[in-house]
Amino acid sequence: MKTFDLVGTPRSEYGKKAAKAFRKENLVPCNVYGAGESMTFNVNVDDVRKLVYTPDTLLVNLTIGEAKKIAIVKEMQFHPVSGNLFHIDFQEVNDKKPVTVALPVHLTGHAEGVKAGGKLSLDMKKVKVNGIYTAIPEDILLDVTNLKLGRKISVKDIVIEGLTMVSPADACVAQVRVTRGASEAAATEAAE
Repeated sequence: MKTFDLVGTPRSEYGKKAAKAFRKENLVPCNVYGAGESMTFNVNVDDVRKLVYTPDTLLVNLTIGEAKKIAIVKEMQFHPVSGNLFHIDFQEVNDKKPVTVALPVHLTGHAEGVKAGGKLSLDMKKVKVNGIYTAIPEDILLDVTNLKLGRKISVKDIVIEGLTMVSPADACVAQVRVTRGASEAAATEAAE
């Protein structure tokens, strides 16, 4: 998994009033939960832009004062009107307890169904998996070369050693849809 380094400053003031004051100073209130004690801290909004606006799932190396932790982003909250980042929750990870993350899906190859006139569709951009963080890859690569017209790849078809799929097993990840042109060509071929 790709890593991201983030430095935060511990905070001692809590509550809505304190959080509002931090946000006015261009700081984002954060929490980290995990095996040890939970910590509250602030980070500069400019420092987390690349963490927030990325399709990748990142492993975050947190430095909060003297403490160093390895974590993943568990939840982000945004202001409903302005869209500004409001709050980030991190989950500390270790090599003993599995974590659940959403991995981006990338398709490779040229599907047989597309050659026959179909349209390739990526229905799930991310798939949730559970496992030890060291076994989690950066993304899920699916080879669609043998995917025929009208066929699909479901979550149950994805097997990655050391990981358990959390997304529903029958959910469609990618498929080759039959287009109007392909169905008309098949009907003409059947009539002849």
